[in-house]
Amino acid sequence: MPKPLSSKNITVIGLQWGDEGKGKIVDWVADRADAVIRFQGGHNAGHTLVVEDKVYKLSLLPSGIVQGKISVIGNGVVVDPKALLEEIARIEAQGVLITPENLWISERAPLILPFHGAVDRAKEAAKGNNKIGTTGRGIGPAYEDKVGRRSLRLADLYDPETVDEKLDDLLFHHNALLKGLGADTFTKDEILAFIAEIAPKVLPFAKQTGEMLAKIMDEGGNLLFEGAQAVMLDVDHGTYPFVTSSNTVSSNVGTGAGLGAKAAGFVVGVAKAYTTRVGSGPFPTELFDKTGELIAERGHEFGTVTGRPRRCGWFDAVMMRYAVRTGGADVIALTKLDILDALPQIAIAVAYELDGERLETLPSGMKAQERLKPIYEYHEGWQESTKGITEWDKLPEKARAYLARLQELTGTKIACVSTGPERNEIIFAEDFAEILG
Repeated sequence: MPKPLSSKNITVIGLQWGDEGKGKIVDWVADRADAVIRFQGGHNAGHTLVVEDKVYKLSLLPSGIVQGKISVIGNGVVVDPKALLEEIARIEAQGVLITPENLWISERAPLILPFHGAVDRAKEAAKGNNKIGTTGRGIGPAYEDKVGRRSLRLADLYDPETVDEKLDDLLFHHNALLKGLGADTFTKDEILAFIAEIAPKVLPFAKQTGEMLAKIMDEGGNLLFEGAQAVMLDVDHGTYPFVTSSNTVSSNVGTGAGLGAKAAGFVVGVAKAYTTRVGSGPFPTELFDKTGELIAERGHEFGTVTGRPRRCGWFDAVMMRYAVRTGGADVIALTKLDILDALPQIAIAVAYELDGERLETLPSGMKAQERLKPIYEYHEGWQESTKGITEWDKLPEKARAYLARLQELTGTKIACVSTGPERNEIIFAEDFAEILG
């Protein structure tokens, strides 16, 4: 009889448009995990950890690597080997040991090659004002190759004949696009030279990760799955087409890690106490006034990967209900509460108005999403510092009231609240350990 998957696994996903502070939450719950796994996305992710005054900026590497945990890049991730090697070197320079013993990469992971980024940037440039807002790092074209059955995968680097055959197909496709977009094309010799250089450096990390993770669970171990981007950027469920190229929801854990449908275990959804977004796309609660500027300034709202300023707005409870349901979140981890400390009044979107009609959920159509107007309820701000508070009853009464209202509106328990960037600046619900199982 097959063994059931561990119910003690934890998945951490974002519930907004990314940049919610997932890295900090992953860092906290990683203590109870035997391995930390990335299951989708690529080096367009940006997770920042602050540990004992050291700041670690991660893109491809799972956040568990900082704690010395087994860290796994699953088959659902698209891997830029050059970016990976550069990130390994940068994080090792900060004193973190990274070896094939603690970093495993799925042999089935598709590779991002130099022409992927070139195609990505050329296509964005050609869109003009209709840009999606991609990072230009080749993530989308690499996922297109995966679906188009053209991908060069990590395991292919073992076999030069396979590399040679697949490159013919890849270059035929991508050079045609580049030529049509008026961009420089690539020769086969260029890509072969690139592969010859990186293959011996990345292949030591290649593993049959699904089998190895299943063994950890069979032996009673716990897995932590780290999502990149967020539910509202999911290619199926987000604000399409202004989304990423992968499924960011917890139901993709089994697919992206080579495990079954129940692998995700307990799901923690991370959200800011307000809302931010990088790049193009609808944002119903976006602020274009001094309040938005103040939130951006206090929150240091610039993208970890891109450096682009983030758009800022009020907490959107309608979107959050949708994201909790679609993402499969069991609880919410709320971050950056302290950023709201200076505000005399705080708004929460409780519904939308679309062409004169009140909506309680997010419509699917692109144009409909663009025309949404938020319906707000307003709360008096607490206007005193919550920075570094670690106990619920030490929070200002009005801050506690704000959190209670967010729980009511989202129908979801807030399991922890971050009150600053440091690892220990966090408040846990009394039953947090019990909640995690």
